[in-house]
Amino acid sequence: MDSSFKSGVYEFAIKQALHYARRDPDKNLLKVLNLVEKADRKGANTVTYNNLRKSLQDPNNNWTVFIKNILRNVDPDVLDRFLPGFLNLALKSFAVRTEKIKEHGCNIPMSILIDPTAACNLHCTGCWAAEYGKNLSLSYELLADVIRQGKELGTYLYIFSGGEPLMRKDDILRLCRENPDCVFLSFTNATLIDEQFAKDLAAVGNFALAISIEGDEEHTDMRRGKGTYQKIMRGVNLLKAQGVVFGFSICYHSQNVEQVCAPEYIDFLIDHGGLFTWFFTYMPVGKDAVTDLMVSAEQRKRAYDLIREARRTKPMFLMDFWNDGEYVQGCVAGGRHYLHINSNGDVEPCAFVHYSNVNIKDVTLLEALKSPLFMEYYKGQPWNHNHLRPCPILDNPDAIVGAVERSGAHSTEMLAPEDPRDLAAKTRHAAEEWAKVADKMWADTDLDKHNNPSVMYKEEDAAK
Repeated sequence: MDSSFKSGVYEFAIKQALHYARRDPDKNLLKVLNLVEKADRKGANTVTYNNLRKSLQDPNNNWTVFIKNILRNVDPDVLDRFLPGFLNLALKSFAVRTEKIKEHGCNIPMSILIDPTAACNLHCTGCWAAEYGKNLSLSYELLADVIRQGKELGTYLYIFSGGEPLMRKDDILRLCRENPDCVFLSFTNATLIDEQFAKDLAAVGNFALAISIEGDEEHTDMRRGKGTYQKIMRGVNLLKAQGVVFGFSICYHSQNVEQVCAPEYIDFLIDHGGLFTWFFTYMPVGKDAVTDLMVSAEQRKRAYDLIREARRTKPMFLMDFWNDGEYVQGCVAGGRHYLHINSNGDVEPCAFVHYSNVNIKDVTLLEALKSPLFMEYYKGQPWNHNHLRPCPILDNPDAIVGAVERSGAHSTEMLAPEDPRDLAAKTRHAAEEWAKVADKMWADTDLDKHNNPSVMYKEEDAAK
């Protein structure tokens, strides 16, 4: 039987099962899970299915409540339109990318982070986006072509950052309509969300928002400007009313880490309709970036503990960009799981690594993945045997210096190019202090304290 036909049959069956699950989740959620597992012919997510099956047997388990919240709060039509891209991302992507890694001998990303524009209506303290220059933008045709090339390699998740991506919201909505087989997500300050845009989001279905927030009104306005918090909450209420998929993006730093990682704050985000939260820690990227907002080793450990406790108890999907290295065997950048294309077209290993050899206006996506700096990532990952120290900037600063210098990459910061040795000097003390804490954590084999990385599939091994 043709694989595309099989995929269509499974997609239809899963949609129907979701409709039944909405009426009686306790009875039908396991049926949905069984269908998804049957559709996963490569078995890429076996551990996840087993864990979910255990969770669904307990109606009070936080993951059971989380799934019920999705069925209850997301509009049924939105869920139907979100499903094709999600299934491609969860099931098809792994198999296609594994074959492409074998074929080309380079990293192939699960997702691509791309900046449609560097323009923004805010000026947040410590934001690296302004370093690129505010007048840069990528054409619609180029954005569409990146997605076309990415799908050929098995990439079905496209994430927008900036600048403020919603300054290009009409173009992004068009990309969503023209690629219903993909999932799209945008980081946003939420100040440009109005009632019409919330309705447009519901109409496309495959576009989610990650709303940047820094805690309460005082801490949010401290970084993002007076009055921003109230605008964010108005946008959140509009999204919740339309039943669209959205969550939050939080930068935890030395001034807010206790607040934004606290269980009470996670409850607040859930109560306002968020399905996920993506945690980042403050990075002093950019020549004039302040270092005072960097968390201490103790604060980073505190964030680690609080977020993991919330995963066991809160009905929300929580991600910690740095501290989750143990789930994916280290650094996700350099195309290993994602890459970044800035608003000038420079193809960078990571949103926080402002160095590149190539521009997407001049090369194909595959050529970019084979460029010298990206091959340094391919050969060098993981940067540390301790996956709680994954980052070549924050945790292993000599690694970024070596990779940039060996590859001959140039700084992509337009306003004030930064030598990698200067960047490394800003993070070296933090790396040394975190190593003392993280090495003790990694040596502890108690799986209740940190997660066993051996249960996660490793695409490089699968490709061999």
